Amino acid sequence: MAKFTSSQIRNICLVGHSGDGKTSFAEAMLYLAKVTDRLGKPAEGNTVCDFDPEEIKRGYSISTALASLEWNGTKINILDAPGMFGFAGEAKAAAFVAASTVIVVDAKSGCKVGTELAWEYSAGKPKAFFVNKVDDENSNFEGTFAGLREQFGQSVCPLLIPFNEGSGQVGFYNLITDEVFYCEKNGNRVETTVPASFTDKIEEYKLALNESLAITSEELMEKFLMEEPFSAEEKLHALNTGLLSGDIAPVFCGSATALSGIRFFLDTAAASFVSPLEAMKDADENGETKLFIFKTLSDNFGKKVFFKVMNGTLTKDQLLNNITTGQQEKFAKICTAIGKKEIECTEFVTGDIGYAVKLNNTNVNNTLVAGAAGEEFKKIDFPTPYYTMAIKPLSKNDEDKISTGITKLLEEDPTIRYVNNAETKQMTVSGMGDIHLDVVCAKLKSRFGTGVELVEPKIAYREAIKKTVQVEGKHKKQSGGSGQYGHVKITFGPGQEDGLTFTQSVVGGNVPKNFYPAVEKGLQEAMLKGVLAGFPMANLAADLFDGSYHPVDSNEISFKLAAKLAFKEGLPKASPVILEPVGYLKCTIPTSYSGDIMGDVSKRRGRIMGMSESTRKGYTVIEAEIPSAEMTVYAVQLRAMTQGRGTYTFDFVRYEEAPAEVAQKVIAEAKKDAEE
Repeated sequence: MAKFTSSQIRNICLVGHSGDGKTSFAEAMLYLAKVTDRLGKPAEGNTVCDFDPEEIKRGYSISTALASLEWNGTKINILDAPGMFGFAGEAKAAAFVAASTVIVVDAKSGCKVGTELAWEYSAGKPKAFFVNKVDDENSNFEGTFAGLREQFGQSVCPLLIPFNEGSGQVGFYNLITDEVFYCEKNGNRVETTVPASFTDKIEEYKLALNESLAITSEELMEKFLMEEPFSAEEKLHALNTGLLSGDIAPVFCGSATALSGIRFFLDTAAASFVSPLEAMKDADENGETKLFIFKTLSDNFGKKVFFKVMNGTLTKDQLLNNITTGQQEKFAKICTAIGKKEIECTEFVTGDIGYAVKLNNTNVNNTLVAGAAGEEFKKIDFPTPYYTMAIKPLSKNDEDKISTGITKLLEEDPTIRYVNNAETKQMTVSGMGDIHLDVVCAKLKSRFGTGVELVEPKIAYREAIKKTVQVEGKHKKQSGGSGQYGHVKITFGPGQEDGLTFTQSVVGGNVPKNFYPAVEKGLQEAMLKGVLAGFPMANLAADLFDGSYHPVDSNEISFKLAAKLAFKEGLPKASPVILEPVGYLKCTIPTSYSGDIMGDVSKRRGRIMGMSESTRKGYTVIEAEIPSAEMTVYAVQLRAMTQGRGTYTFDFVRYEEAPAEVAQKVIAEAKKDAEE
């Protein structure tokens, strides 16, 4: 690939609702740029950007792919991001490093939740829309454009509009230059004429275009208000200005599979989309080399670390310091990519995107610099995973492999959480939803040879007591020679602290002070397993008020065992109860769903704590306290209830006494597990 300066680079991220044609759009651009010699299809598993075995099997993107092409003297780096909700982290990371985002929209179904989310990922970035599939018989560009403008405002600016939609020969009208054309099967443009019936529509779109472009300057706004026409030069200048400032979001259209409208998009992207230097105003092409890591990928050939050059130039074999980890890394091999195909390079200039291999101490959100020190770049704010399931190995020999495999997957996907819970004796994995975790399991199998299944996670319950009781525990053993003797009298009651509150009120030296620690240790060990269902005890106060000892046979072990006997004797008499973890839910949903969500919170035994207007227009924030047991799969359920628009956070607050019916069920399940 030829060398390019920073001003000749365009970093474009493709985002949008799943199935609207992002990968097909990338495929069409690569084909027209002669990077590929055939047009792949996602359904056939032969596209450039969907090369992971799981993507090929499933027929949709699960990871962001990098593909570079040359067009009209520019290098265009395409970041094809997944549209499935479960892989939102990938889309956010791609939008974070791109200079521009293109939101791909289906001309049939128009603006959907994935479109809205893509707009959010692109906040603060220059944006454009590509309305795809205008050749479909159910295409409705007019309705789609109206929906986009209604949702996102008058910054949505028509640029290319179709006519004869749904036919074998869709025509296009360029609102900037008044050119009219249709596209042949090879993507080439052929001049044509506009049907007389479409002329009124053109004037409507021109009015919408001028209204959007007028935002970019006072002179154009004055001309717009005076109803004076804009020249083609004024329109083009306003387009470039608006794209740079983000004040306008132009709307392109076409068909990725028919190669129509693609060439026009590429021409406009090369001429008008922002360069890295325009997007990163503080960057210095000739300054110290600085990189930001936005993605890693582990495969059978090793680890790939995807970077964006934030300053200076990265050269092959250069040494950089990872100021996030404190490690030094050598960039022995640096590449650009066309999907899975790698192209080795000798350098990357400011703003360019590529990847390096064998950087074992570098991960996502790391900053690397040529100097000894520096400031870290702003990090990608990945969504927090709340959908949690337990991993059950299909073979007992696979536990170590699971841990190794998960560690590798954690490096490349920051939206995964893994916990080996010693309390519940389960390995749990959290993700963005059921499909996300299904992919995690599939990768464990294909990459690391580990078969697993997902099961409902156990909840870490606690036990506590409600009454105060006095009991004694005596351990006495004689088997020839010195024996064992320990005798304690203890008052057990509800404590104020989370664990054990141990006090002593022994008088007269009935229990020597040197045995107090043994008594306390015995109680702490006993608390690991409660008397109802074997869950750890919480909030227990124990006062050692009396006992006795033998001058020869008493020792620490004897008093430790005596304390455990007192625990087993006394706790069942102190009204033991099951405590369940309760968390704080903060749920942001479209206001129209408020009633449904509040009703659902009640069904989950939740308590509404507050309700307020969100900073996001048309959204409401509902806050509630809900038992954790009711929330394990809430991520999927909320998505279904709100058509994917709802988001939430959920954080542990405290333990509370579980209702009797819940406690009975928990105890029965614990006994069943113990028997198994």
